[in-house]
Amino acid sequence: MSRLVILIEQLIPNGVEYTSIGQLIKRVKEKGRSSEDVSTVYSVSNIQGLVNAEDFRDHTIHSEDTSNYTIIRKGMFAYNPSRLNIGSIAYLKTEMAGLVSPMYIVFKIDEKRVNKKFLFAFIKSSLCRNKINSLIEVGARFRFNFERWDLINIPIPPLEIQAEIVRILDTFTELTAELTTELTTRKKQYNYYRDQLLSFEEGEVEWKTLGEVTTLITKGTTPKSYELGGISFIKTEAFDGTQINRSKLSYVSETIHRTFLKRSILEEDDILFTIAGATIGKNAVVTSELLPANTNQALAIIRLLQTVNKKYILYILRSNHMKEYIDKCAKGSAQPNLNLQQINEFYIPLPSPEEQTRIVAILDKFDALTNSITEGLPREIALRQKQYEYYRDLLLSFPKSEEVAA
Repeated sequence: MSRLVILIEQLIPNGVEYTSIGQLIKRVKEKGRSSEDVSTVYSVSNIQGLVNAEDFRDHTIHSEDTSNYTIIRKGMFAYNPSRLNIGSIAYLKTEMAGLVSPMYIVFKIDEKRVNKKFLFAFIKSSLCRNKINSLIEVGARFRFNFERWDLINIPIPPLEIQAEIVRILDTFTELTAELTTELTTRKKQYNYYRDQLLSFEEGEVEWKTLGEVTTLITKGTTPKSYELGGISFIKTEAFDGTQINRSKLSYVSETIHRTFLKRSILEEDDILFTIAGATIGKNAVVTSELLPANTNQALAIIRLLQTVNKKYILYILRSNHMKEYIDKCAKGSAQPNLNLQQINEFYIPLPSPEEQTRIVAILDKFDALTNSITEGLPREIALRQKQYEYYRDLLLSFPKSEEVAA
């Protein structure tokens, strides 16, 4: 980083110029009807960036008629004006031009003044994110129109310094990408061995329905209103892998919790299982730190018998055996879903208690390596991401020039 320090120090006495992002970008409105050669449809993800829409979901979600879709070419940006506050923006890195939904806004940049990676890093930074959120009217639904870029200032050091900042930040993202690739490989390995361990020949073990090893299988209800604080209300959006992220919880009042939602009052060790939509099959365990808590109708509450090895059942629910059952039940449906009766009727293989304990011990080690946020690769990736964000915000903080400051 020494070369960058020298370059930045040369600017510190006078600072750098700031300009609005709106002065560096120009909206693109070229439509699909104007070019028959462009047919690939992209979706914008706040995590994956621009991805082929066919790969983004298990089923096609875009219209057959894409004549009104906007064309995006290499180096152009696209963002969802209703989700920019959570980072739903990306630029096209490939040579293959594509189309994005009319709901997205597309723009190109003035490459003589700003490096696209530098601009992207700035937009993703906490500095810009805070400014974006501050521009939303109180009580209004979030929507960041193109004209609002005029209200956000960005430091514009020389292109040489922009390129050096990008180079440094790329070293962090490359390392994170390597760790993520390794994690993906480990997860595939884990899933393979999990399914092998949980596969049994007919007659080899006893089989019971999930209903036979539970005291309760039910689901929640959507409350009429939420509160700023109070009783934890868990939605599928609060799931981070197999964990429940407390920062993503909603809240309801004690009165609503005890009356309107009384059938779905959660207890420690309850399993929450998504029963509808694109996230069907996701599950997590309710821990004591979350209580008191409640949930809605998109999540089934599975409360196991005290005599059952709870971790063993949890691994079964995450196995390919459950996935195949979901596919079978959802066959022919426009949207995959499970009803409570189908969950009750799901058959589970039950080897001896000793064998269940042995299987759980093996899978716990794999699970810690691939899913734990306190150890293993997920923890390492999280630490690298925090390190990247720290240096990104530091490198994008410049003193304003004396003229601008005055």
